[in-house]
Amino acid sequence: MKTPVVVIAAVALVSMSMNAATSSSGLLLVANKADQTLGLIDPVTDKQIAVVAEGGVTGHEVVASPDGHTAFVPIYGNSGVGLPGTDGRTLAVIDLPSRHVAHTIDFGHGVRPHCAVFGPKDGLLYVTTELDKSVAVINPQTLKIVGSIPTGQPESHMLAITADGRFGYTANVGPGTVSVLDIAARKTLTIIPVAKHVQRISTSLDGHWVFTSDTEQPRLAVIDTRSNKVDRWIKLPAAGYGSASTPDGKYLLIAVPAADGVTVIDLATFQVLKTITVPHSPQEVVIRPDGQVAYVSCSAAGKVAAIKISDWSTKTIAAGPGADGLAWAK
Repeated sequence: MKTPVVVIAAVALVSMSMNAATSSSGLLLVANKADQTLGLIDPVTDKQIAVVAEGGVTGHEVVASPDGHTAFVPIYGNSGVGLPGTDGRTLAVIDLPSRHVAHTIDFGHGVRPHCAVFGPKDGLLYVTTELDKSVAVINPQTLKIVGSIPTGQPESHMLAITADGRFGYTANVGPGTVSVLDIAARKTLTIIPVAKHVQRISTSLDGHWVFTSDTEQPRLAVIDTRSNKVDRWIKLPAAGYGSASTPDGKYLLIAVPAADGVTVIDLATFQVLKTITVPHSPQEVVIRPDGQVAYVSCSAAGKVAAIKISDWSTKTIAAGPGADGLAWAK
C-alpha cells in the first residue's frame, strides 16, 4: 500500500517544525574579546550566526538571563587582571531576539566588572567589581544596582554560587585566596588561603567542593566547603583555567591552556581520566543543560570546541577572535 502524498507532506512539515524548534531551543553565547563583540552560536548548525557590538570596549564574560532573552556583558576594560589599563565601569544589557544593546548599567566609576552570575534562587544578578573589592548586586528587572557584597580582597575576578543560592566564592587572583560569601546576608564569612596566585573558580553540583587553579603550578585546589580549607590537590598537565561540573555530578572538565587541552576529572575518585586535545589556548568551559555537550572557548584560535560527553569526541566551531567567556541561553 502506498503512503498518501498528503501524509508524506505532513510528516515532512512536522520534521521541519521539530528541527526549527531544536535550533531555536538554545544559543551558545561567546564573548569575542579581540573584536569586542558577543557572538551567537547555533548549537544545531554549529555556526556563529550573528555578532553584537558591545560598545567599543572589551567584555570578557557573559551570562544569560534565566528566560534566555537577555545577555549581560560586564565591560572590563583593555587590560588583564592586575595589569595597567582602562578601568571599565559599565555592564552591557543585550536583547538577544533583536540582537542589540538595549541598555547600559553604569557603576558610577571604574570598577573593572568581570564575572556575572545569576543567583539560582533569588534571581538577582551578581557581578564581580574588582577595584571595589566587592560583588555588585543588580535587580535584572529594574536594571538597578541594589547592593554589594564585600570580598575583603583585591582582584576578586571570578565568582561561583552554590546551587542552593546560599554561598558565593570569589577567586582573588593576586592574593591567591578565595573569599566565602553569605549571599543573603551580603557579607564575607571567611577568606581561604590557596596559593600565591589563583584563577577561575567553580563548585560541585552538591556544593560540597570548590575548585580553583594554582596558576604557578600545574595543580587544581579542591576546597571542602564544610571546613573552608583546601582538602587536596589534583595534578594537571599544565596550569588550569576555567572549569565546570557535568549536570550528573560525575565529572569536572577543566581547561588547560598551555597544554591545548581539557582535562576530565572523575569526581568520585578525584582522579584524572584523560586530557582531550582542543584548539589553541582553551579558556572557559560551559556545559549544556542537558549534559550532552561541553563547550570550550579557545581564545588564540578564535574557536569553540564542542565535546560530546558520552564518548569525549570533539568538533570545532568557528567563533570570533579572542573567544573567551561563554554562556548558554535557552
